[in-house]
Amino acid sequence: MISKRAVRMPASAIRRLVPYADAAKKDGVKVYHLNIGQPDIKSPHCAIEAVRNFDLDHVSYSHSAGLIELRKGLVEKYYSRIGIDIEVQDLIITVAGSESVNLALAIACDEGDEIIVLEPFYTNYNTFAFMNGITLKSISTDIRDGFQVPSMDEFEKAITDRTKAILVCNPGNPTGTLYSKESMLALGDIARRHGLFLISDEVYREFCYTDEPHFSAMNIPDLEDNVILIDSVSKRYNLCGARVGCIVSKNKEVMNAAMKYAQSRLCPPVIGQIAAIGALDTPDEYFKAVREEYIKRRDYMIDGLNSIEGVYTPVPMGAFYTIAELPVDDTESFAKWLLENFRLDNETVMITPAASFYGTPGKGLNQARIAYVLEIDQMKKALKILEEGLKAYPGRTI
Repeated sequence: MISKRAVRMPASAIRRLVPYADAAKKDGVKVYHLNIGQPDIKSPHCAIEAVRNFDLDHVSYSHSAGLIELRKGLVEKYYSRIGIDIEVQDLIITVAGSESVNLALAIACDEGDEIIVLEPFYTNYNTFAFMNGITLKSISTDIRDGFQVPSMDEFEKAITDRTKAILVCNPGNPTGTLYSKESMLALGDIARRHGLFLISDEVYREFCYTDEPHFSAMNIPDLEDNVILIDSVSKRYNLCGARVGCIVSKNKEVMNAAMKYAQSRLCPPVIGQIAAIGALDTPDEYFKAVREEYIKRRDYMIDGLNSIEGVYTPVPMGAFYTIAELPVDDTESFAKWLLENFRLDNETVMITPAASFYGTPGKGLNQARIAYVLEIDQMKKALKILEEGLKAYPGRTI
């Protein structure tokens, strides 16, 4: 009999409907995936060439902190370029951004401690909190104002003697919300005054659709010892399968602890690190073209969703997700129904129910996260299927 902890382990909201999609595909049904942040844009040529030219006759362990060429390259070629001033010892390469989040939570908290998070939040935060015996205290945001950071009074009310950190994702997954410099400075002030860590997940940094540049938590004045930065190559360079990320902090105690955890798993994926080293030479034109493509996709998706009767979604200013309200009783049931029962020209669509992105029971039941990662001609077909599916769904509410 397996452990009680394993039984209670939360399933991925993003992937738990995969068996239904697999069954549909086995029956010859085409499934349009709006459920997962898996871009179809090509990885940079320099990253692919780096792996192709990897000519060692065996793949050995790297340093537990990662290949020094990658660590130096990130400091000198990437972070310095975007105005984040760090040194090599402030950075450890991780097994994707996921390990970085897990490490940050484990380092910031003891079992039974609390972390404040804005809901809806990336569902795996809940998973990592569960694994570390941490309670996530959710502060609600409102879809009608684009899920922006609420009043700092809400944070003050949420803080207890067990609160150890505030966790944010900027730009946000699942909402696509981009937090302003003013909001980040206000959060930094809260963290400073209460002696909290500010854990900032910035893996979607390159996907900002405003004229104002992204403002990193690393640039909040007088907060060096409080900030833990989460980063990854997955989205920035379209290298999701490389599984390479990093944890960054100027707090020496944090980084010493992170090294102990890093040593326990020996090293990050070496081939992925080789690809990441190559990706550091990605030209600015690549990022500009990708950003422009996502703006086109976002505009098409948001306009398309809001043109469907009973559907509402705000305009996301970052990442490549949006949360949409649907005229259904429960998006979990609706998403399953689409995969099991609904076909339009032998095609269907897969979405992610949003309830699992909330910590507050009962919230998000009529919402779904939708990723605009498909080409526009495919999104057009997917939106048509969604529209017709909503008309036919037995649990429609309007």
